[in-house]
Amino acid sequence: MKQLTVLSGKGGTGKTTVAAALVQLAGEAVIADCDVEAPNLHLLLGPRIERSYALSVSSKALIDEDLCTACGVCEEECRFGAIRELKVNPFSCEGCRLCKYLCPVGAINMVEQEGAEVFLGETPYGPMVWARLAMGEEASGKVVTQVRMEAQAISAERGLELIITDGSPGIGCPVIASVTGSNLVLMVAEPTISGRHDLERALDMSSFFNVPCLVCINKADINEQEAGKIRESCRSRGVEVAVEIPYCEDLAEAARQSRPPLEFTDESVTQLFRTLHAQVMERTGTGSVKLP
Repeated sequence: MKQLTVLSGKGGTGKTTVAAALVQLAGEAVIADCDVEAPNLHLLLGPRIERSYALSVSSKALIDEDLCTACGVCEEECRFGAIRELKVNPFSCEGCRLCKYLCPVGAINMVEQEGAEVFLGETPYGPMVWARLAMGEEASGKVVTQVRMEAQAISAERGLELIITDGSPGIGCPVIASVTGSNLVLMVAEPTISGRHDLERALDMSSFFNVPCLVCINKADINEQEAGKIRESCRSRGVEVAVEIPYCEDLAEAARQSRPPLEFTDESVTQLFRTLHAQVMERTGTGSVKLP
C-alpha cells in the first residue's frame, strides 16, 4: 500500500483539480478527501454514496439538575466561561472535563457530540472516502484520521495498491494528520508572493515529518518572476519541481461544471498531467499510466 497526499500551502492553488487529474490517470485507486472542513473533491468525481455514518468528535458537559446543589464551583472554575447560571453553553464548552472532576456531588456528565459525518462511495475511478465536519467543531485531525483509516481498510480489502489523498491547505492539524505516514507529498503551488511563502512553510512541515516531496507549479505563467523564485527555493531545498502547468481556462470550466478536469483539457495540458502522474508513480513505485 502506497499513499500519495496532495497538499498546498494555501487555498486556491488548484490542489483539488490536480488531485482529481491524478485520480483519472491512476486507473483504479482508493480516493480520500481529507479536507474535512471544506471537502470538494467529490464534486468533481461524482461518487455514488454507498454508506455514511456519524462520527463523535468531541464531548460537552451536561449538568444533571436533579443532582446539582448549586454550589457554583463549576461556573467559577470554567476558564472558557461556558457555564452561566448552572447552564452549559455547548458552543463555549471545550470538553476539558474540569467541571466534571470538580463537581462534589457528581452532577456533571460528558455527552458525546456527533460533530462529523463520514461518507463512503464509488466513483468511475475507484472507491472514495470523505467526511464533513460540522460548523464550529475543531477536532478536524480526528476526522482526517478516520477518513485515512477507512481508505486504508478499503485498500487492504480490495488489494488496491495506491491511495490518493486530497489534503487541506495550510500546515495545521488536519494537514499534519493527512501527511504523516504518507509515502510522497505533492505540493501544488501558485506563483504569487503568498503562494511562495506558504509553499515554503508547507515544505518545512513535510521535511519535519521526513516525507519526500514533489512540487507542481500551477498557473505557472501568470507571474514568471514568482515562478522563478519558487524554482530557486525548491532547488535550494533539494526538492524537484515535477511540472509547471500554465493557466488553463478549461480547468476552471471543469470546476464550474463539477466535472473531472481531464474531460475538458486539450492534449498539451493533458500531457503535462501525464508527465506529473508518471513521476508520482515512479516515486511511489506504483501502477502505470491509464488515461480515461
